[in-house]
Amino acid sequence: MGRLKRSGVVAGFAVDQVEHAVPTAEALLAAGIDAIELTLRTDVALDAVKAIADGLPDILLGVGTILTPEQLVQVKEAGAHFGVSPGMNPRVVQAAVEHGLPFAPGICTPSDLEAAIELGCRFVKFFPAEASGGVNYLKSMAAPYRHLGIQYFPLGGLNAGNMKDYLELDNVPTIGGSWIVEKGLVESGDWNGLSARAAEVREMINKGACNV
Repeated sequence: MGRLKRSGVVAGFAVDQVEHAVPTAEALLAAGIDAIELTLRTDVALDAVKAIADGLPDILLGVGTILTPEQLVQVKEAGAHFGVSPGMNPRVVQAAVEHGLPFAPGICTPSDLEAAIELGCRFVKFFPAEASGGVNYLKSMAAPYRHLGIQYFPLGGLNAGNMKDYLELDNVPTIGGSWIVEKGLVESGDWNGLSARAAEVREMINKGACNV
């Protein structure tokens, strides 16, 4: 949790070609963004996780869109440092506990949150953040559970213009930055362009534009 808070942003992305995985992560790391969430949405995702885990030990490697216990075991074995899912699947959470993988299930309602709390979760993904009502909704939903110390990882619809609003909340250590990795830059191999894009976000955080 400490490293996620220091980072302030987790760059989320998927890769269609495994050879793009390491250069994408390298471009982010060069810009000072050292936490990523590689999603399991393509056929090469697991190979991409392995490539980053083997090639870039300085990256805090998260894996998202984990939908089954079997996938959780696979990403753990591939070298992931933490896992994330879009929803609250008790079987996946239990597998994360059994296999020792830090895990943030997705929640959107108080009922989702209570199900996560029941299984011992204290770090959860708030998704889809903006479509669900954004910062104001998160404040209202989180209020009854504040005494439990729940920490939230908002993702979905966030960008450089609204991330400050989330990061000013003391129960949001980091946000998901799925806008940072622009698909066109990856497909064209414009790693300098991607790094420059990521550096703009890093600079905003470093300058204190966000209270992290």
